[in-house]
Amino acid sequence: MTRELLRQVRLLDPLTHTDRVADVLIEASGVVAIESAIHETSADTKIQDCTGLILGHGLVDLYSHSGEPGFEDRETLDSLLQAATAGGFTRLNLLPDTQPAIDNPAAVEWVRAQLSNKVAQVRCWGALTLGAKGDQMVELGELAATDIVGFTDGQPLQNWALIRRILEYGQALGKPIALWCCDRALAGNGVVREGRESMRLGLPGIPVMAETAPLAALLECVGMIGTPVHLMRVSTARAVELIAAAKARGLPITASTTWMHLLLDIQAVRSYDPSLHLEPPLGNPADRTALIQGLKDGVLDAIAIDHSPYTYEEKTVAFSESPAGAIGLELALPLLWQGFVATGEWSALELWRWLSNQPAQCLQQPLAPIQPGSRAELVLFDPQPAWQVSPQTLKSRSSNTPWLGQTIQGRVVRTIG
Repeated sequence: MTRELLRQVRLLDPLTHTDRVADVLIEASGVVAIESAIHETSADTKIQDCTGLILGHGLVDLYSHSGEPGFEDRETLDSLLQAATAGGFTRLNLLPDTQPAIDNPAAVEWVRAQLSNKVAQVRCWGALTLGAKGDQMVELGELAATDIVGFTDGQPLQNWALIRRILEYGQALGKPIALWCCDRALAGNGVVREGRESMRLGLPGIPVMAETAPLAALLECVGMIGTPVHLMRVSTARAVELIAAAKARGLPITASTTWMHLLLDIQAVRSYDPSLHLEPPLGNPADRTALIQGLKDGVLDAIAIDHSPYTYEEKTVAFSESPAGAIGLELALPLLWQGFVATGEWSALELWRWLSNQPAQCLQQPLAPIQPGSRAELVLFDPQPAWQVSPQTLKSRSSNTPWLGQTIQGRVVRTIG
């Protein structure tokens, strides 16, 4: 890459509280200069007018699903990376519940070999249990010696003796441990959040306690053992209250919710679109309000994408019979920008912090400020262009999203990794 001058771009950097228009000179190795105006450039410098465009840290996704290995008809590693790059993500962290699961060093090395020479930095979560089935703990020490980002099954663990052992063994490994609090017995056959709306819909509901009961128990374990834990997929107002109280007590926890739980609630399910069948389910309106406020208050640390691809055939069934999940890597930034920044509810810096700097911090991989000499791990975003979401415009192999066929506004111009 030759030198490139991004002229009059809006530069966002939550780390330095920077939100200003500037000229930014970059090259392959990193950022060369940031000034109000750069007039002198070398002959080989490519100049781009970036008026109206946003330049910020590359986005960081805490956890998403890959189809490969095992379910390549849903998503390959290549299509997943194309989707991530198209969505502005320079760091992607894959959940281990593939087939076979990422539960041993050989599986980690296989994924690494497939991802050589790619733009985005892709790492794997290592499974906590064999096959990510929640029964038998893996050799945590062996997996910790590999390049995994941390440990999670991506599925809720139901055995509390096993959870205690994992927290005790994992304490000395120095890797993040991410857990999703969901009691499968309490959830039963539910597919939406329990409440008046679930009764109107005629769909079986999942009670709030299916999330909060195991969360309360886990917080007790963390308080006694002291091992840091990241809480995945927080989706209820009561869970936000429990996490706030735990943080006030000084427990070593971080927490994330997913982008769709911020934009939508159970009222959207009136369409019975199977792409709105999520796990955990979309909350009641009060839950969505609490999640948004939880981010503002610092109770929740980050927004996750939890990209979950499924084929057309898998999702084109009745709502209750469809697998839970939706894609999101290409859609999260423009939809969150239009839903919260364009409306004035959030500042641009807040959105960028929750999608980049804070996820990186949760993973113990902090980003560096955007300044001369820093690595060029950036995304250039245009919030203005309108485009239609379709299988042809998406890079993902799957198109299970409730925005399919709709026109949305905002698109990533380029991801610079």
